[in-house]
Amino acid sequence: MIYEWREYRVAPGKMPALLRRFREITCKFFEKHGIRVVGYWESEVGGETDTLYYLVAWESMAQREERWRAFATDPEWIAAKAETEREGPLVVSIHNRFLRPTDFSPLP
Repeated sequence: MIYEWREYRVAPGKMPALLRRFREITCKFFEKHGIRVVGYWESEVGGETDTLYYLVAWESMAQREERWRAFATDPEWIAAKAETEREGPLVVSIHNRFLRPTDFSPLP
């Protein structure tokens, strides 16, 4: 199992819109394409308050590439994303890293 930690730096004032897009649109497309999200987070204390964090579980890098490509090129997703960004982009930058659990991790 490989975990992908993703951080979306949000455009000023756009966090409510991004959270709404994830809640109402993105999560459905992730499910459609078999993208298994472990959880989503916002910073409560410390860290950046303009960043959405989430963790995705993958069986392999090959699975990740296949499913992410299908999601990113889905015409319905592209249209929905464009609709939510009529007044400008919601995300300024995306950072990700790939994590492998240790042999003593409670996650597989």
